[in-house]
Amino acid sequence: MSLTVEHLIEIMPNCPRAVVADYAILLTDAMAGGQITTVTRAACFLGQLAHESGDLRWMVEQDSGEAYEGRADLGNTNKGDGPRYKGRGPIQLTGRANYHRVGKKLGLPLEEQPDIAARPDVGFRVAALYWTEHSLNVAADKLDYPGITRAINGGLNGYSQRVAKTQIALGVLGRSATIIGAGP
Repeated sequence: MSLTVEHLIEIMPNCPRAVVADYAILLTDAMAGGQITTVTRAACFLGQLAHESGDLRWMVEQDSGEAYEGRADLGNTNKGDGPRYKGRGPIQLTGRANYHRVGKKLGLPLEEQPDIAARPDVGFRVAALYWTEHSLNVAADKLDYPGITRAINGGLNGYSQRVAKTQIALGVLGRSATIIGAGP
């Protein structure tokens, strides 16, 4: 079974209708690549993405990125790095060092061309990579909402909305009662 348009609309009702079919396919592929293939894992992943991206409406951080200027912990050591490497994609990849590291892992020039991280075909892969690098499938298997939220956000910002979105996704995907991305 794959993530369907209907699933995505129920979980993220504000997702732009013009792109929802493409997003369902791209998400299914990215989730399969990250072993985000059970209902629980998929629901936790989608709940976090829904919160971080406003139901997949925002693939670029709404703030200017000035808050990241000079942040050596993010690798932002050159003037202009904060805005240039602000959050992109559905989980908001942030910081020159992260763009470099993730770009290298995915074989993409993210540091040189940070805007491509905002493309859904790339952004969903970045999100799945982040998920697997932080062992969030293990946390999702335990429904460790606080642990997942801290790993993605660094704190518990928007925690109740993240949990609510995940609960919706569990209900929607649980009705399917099969494994996401496992075929027909």
